[in-house]
Amino acid sequence: MEFREPPIAETAMLIRRQVAEVFEAIVDPALTTKFWFTHSSGRLDEGKPVEWEWRMYGVSTKVEVSEIVPNEKIVMQWSDPPTTVVWTFTEMPDEATFLEIRNFGFAGPGDEQVKKAVESTGGFSLVLAGAKAWLEQGLTLGLIGDRHPKSVSA
Repeated sequence: MEFREPPIAETAMLIRRQVAEVFEAIVDPALTTKFWFTHSSGRLDEGKPVEWEWRMYGVSTKVEVSEIVPNEKIVMQWSDPPTTVVWTFTEMPDEATFLEIRNFGFAGPGDEQVKKAVESTGGFSLVLAGAKAWLEQGLTLGLIGDRHPKSVSA
């Protein structure tokens, strides 16, 4: 499979909270664990590697931030082989934030890259939905943990 452009996972969501609060929810694992991963070795900081864990699945990944612009952008590499994830935070009227996520740089044959991009889009869409519910309503929906229940085969 040949591409004119490589596949990119893209998703976005309006979150009705101030941009500083939404940004902090992504960089501070004490907050992020409310809607995404279960454990982290530390806060996201430029050039400082951390490890994120999803203990319900027995998986983890190394994350390294290559750029942080507070309340505007996070650029990180994660996964194996690594891909790039760009988080863009746009301040909106009425103390809201538009959070966009782009994940790219998938490796492998064309069909495998497309499959990874589609899976990533779905995963990051759940992250945004969970973040929105937690930040706006204080609800922990358990979306990530419920995505692949043990009793359902893949």
